[in-house]
Amino acid sequence: MPMPSAVDLAAHPLTIWQGPLGLPDFTRIGDGDFSGVFDAALTAHEAEIETIADSAETPTIENTLAALELGGEPLDHVSSIFWCRAGAHTNEAIQALERDISPKMSRHFSAISMNERLFARIDDLYRRRDALKLDAETLRVLEKTWKNFVRSGAKLDAAGKKRLAAINEELSSLGTNFGQNLLADERDWALFLDAADLAGLPEFLKSAMAEAAEMRGQKGRYAVTLSRSIYEPFSTFSERRDLREIAFRAFTMRGQNGGATDNTAVVRDMLRLRAEKAKLLGYASYAALKLDDTMAKTPEAVHRLLDPVWEKALEKATSDQIELQRLAAEAGSNEQFAAWDWRFYQEKLRAEKFAFDEAELKPYLQLDRIIDACFDVATKLFGITFEEKKGIATWHPEARVFVVRNADGSERGLFLADYFARPSKRSGAWMSALKSGYKLGDGSRPVIYNIMNFAKPPEGEAALLSVDEAKTLFHEFGHALHGMLTEVTWPSVAGTSVSRDFVELPSQLYEHWLTVPAVLEKHALHVKTGKPMPKALVDKMLAARTFGAGFATVEFTASALVDMAYHARPDAPQEPLRFEAETLKKLNMPDTIAMRHRTPHFGHIFAGDGYSAGYYSYMWSEVLDADAFAAFEETGDPFNPALAERLRKNIYAAGGSKDPEELYTAFRGKMPSPEAMMIKRGLV
Repeated sequence: MPMPSAVDLAAHPLTIWQGPLGLPDFTRIGDGDFSGVFDAALTAHEAEIETIADSAETPTIENTLAALELGGEPLDHVSSIFWCRAGAHTNEAIQALERDISPKMSRHFSAISMNERLFARIDDLYRRRDALKLDAETLRVLEKTWKNFVRSGAKLDAAGKKRLAAINEELSSLGTNFGQNLLADERDWALFLDAADLAGLPEFLKSAMAEAAEMRGQKGRYAVTLSRSIYEPFSTFSERRDLREIAFRAFTMRGQNGGATDNTAVVRDMLRLRAEKAKLLGYASYAALKLDDTMAKTPEAVHRLLDPVWEKALEKATSDQIELQRLAAEAGSNEQFAAWDWRFYQEKLRAEKFAFDEAELKPYLQLDRIIDACFDVATKLFGITFEEKKGIATWHPEARVFVVRNADGSERGLFLADYFARPSKRSGAWMSALKSGYKLGDGSRPVIYNIMNFAKPPEGEAALLSVDEAKTLFHEFGHALHGMLTEVTWPSVAGTSVSRDFVELPSQLYEHWLTVPAVLEKHALHVKTGKPMPKALVDKMLAARTFGAGFATVEFTASALVDMAYHARPDAPQEPLRFEAETLKKLNMPDTIAMRHRTPHFGHIFAGDGYSAGYYSYMWSEVLDADAFAAFEETGDPFNPALAERLRKNIYAAGGSKDPEELYTAFRGKMPSPEAMMIKRGLV
């Protein structure tokens, strides 16, 4: 829709959501709308902040903390739609806007964090906090708000504030550039094949590759893309070693191909600026800054978790490689065993040890039935139900809309899901929110979404998932439940607003219910016969759960250790890729396994700040999730009602309203040791 000269935030469809079910009316939103609405919303929020900061009244929770939390609603609304589009359905116009908006947003929030009058009011409340007789959640929000201001530069002198704001703005732009470069490399590369090149590939993969080729204008051919949902099964099943090598090199060189999309200099500059930021704020390293508000607290604590796991994983991978080389030799290969051979021969070894392969499982893992399984488990555990609403416009025609209801039939919120890979979507899988759920002020119901990148099947065929993809679906839905089940008052601690190394607990824990036999029996039905997965196949799959643990743990832990190595030093390496290689050499990283995320495409830590010095948190949370599911196993009932209620109350509904150790202990009665996680992975 054309942009008026002055934006009316009280009527614009980007800020006043009057579409079906209270969603934005996406039919009235065009790419050209965002810039003007962002500018108007930023200006409106600035005015709200000034009103709070300039108040002559004595600071109170209502006129300062609550006003700060509830301010900026138009900015929240336009931002949530825009960042959804930037990740899930972008184009050149959106990417240009992203490059413009990212530094603007950074400047805006830096100015708020460094507003001396505003901080004086927060500081006044903080100093009087004991006398205010606050409830536990409000006290926690006040303390976290005060600390966030300090960690964002509120106590720096004028020169320090100016420099920190400049650093934040530059980091924001660099993170945007990193993500856009990576998307370009993933979008623009494809290996087009003909029928003669498909030896060893199962039908589900051929179908997905045919669809990917047609989407790229090569109907009748087959495309290997850099989406994991195609790359990994191709590497697993293709008998063409030469093609596996081409795909491997393309996949591992994303972001490092020279030219305009190369991320080498972007990473160098980001690491330099992060080190400078930490020093400016009085921290020994950027990792020390980022870990200050986590369960781990220090880089040393992270290493106490990762280092023993690394040693066990290396041992396992080394012994596994001997077996894989034996298979390669028996198959007549005279080539030196290489990284592009690992998945292929690992699948052969799985077939030898457990008498089945991944291709046998896939016909039983239909996308729609696994979605139903996610919903069914949530109903059994938490009493909520899901009803799909067809024909509602969202950011893309493939996105689906579900109304979420409580056990009594009342509406809890909305869940949106966008499942298939496309060139306009960044890789990976994630959860986010168009709206968070909270009770402060007039309250807000959650509008949560999941984004996936599964291979789209040809028209009329069912989408089939690998076991890993089905786990990913459950994982991201676990995050979604964390957002949908929230019962807190304050927006800043709602849903997934918890410490980085606690946020993966609800998602990783939820994965366990995928392989509960009763869930498989009901939902793992063959795509053609409709019959459930045979018990013998289920047993083989469960027996093979820890198969390949050496490879999987090495590729993950290497990424976590390199992330920590970059950020735990007081300075930044001049040549990050050389530093990556040197770090891996010190770790004795096998040259036959690649990091899960090499530096130039490590979006978790460089396409923004989310998991920087925090990639370890998946494993930290895994210690918790292994122990948490063991609680259900100990009762003999994976849906034990009393335990499910404790889980809902203390983990999924509590957000960041209490310290995570307090929340976990309230659920389980104690904190776990890493032993359960090591056993779950098959490393001990």
